[in-house]
Amino acid sequence: MYTNDQDAHNDLFQEVTIQLWKAYPKFRGDSKFSTWMYRVALNTAITLYRKNKRRVKTQEYDSVQFKIEDRKEEDDSNEQLTLLYSAIKQLNDIDKALVFLYLEDKNYKEISYTLGISEVNARVKMNRIKTKLAKLVNP
Repeated sequence: MYTNDQDAHNDLFQEVTIQLWKAYPKFRGDSKFSTWMYRVALNTAITLYRKNKRRVKTQEYDSVQFKIEDRKEEDDSNEQLTLLYSAIKQLNDIDKALVFLYLEDKNYKEISYTLGISEVNARVKMNRIKTKLAKLVNP
């Protein structure tokens, strides 16, 4: 969900598993276990993202491969979905997490607990994100 690279995905999975193992004794039971796990995973993903963002990445031009894809006519729903996902990628980390939680049918109480914000703030942020995404998808 948070990375397109398979190796980075595996690293993230391993790091999340380690963090869950370390944090388990601190689980108090104030929320659902799945919500707590999601929060630990989200924090771990954000931490790794920020750490990797700081690294200077260099690329050798020889290793870059350009792929020419045949452009096929896609149907409108697939095109809209693609536009939506690219618009979501433009959001900051917290807003992305909020959108993904919303798309997973989490209620605002769970979303607010997971992200560490108030329920009202989660609702306001979601409305602003919806407006922003609508402008990005339908300029």
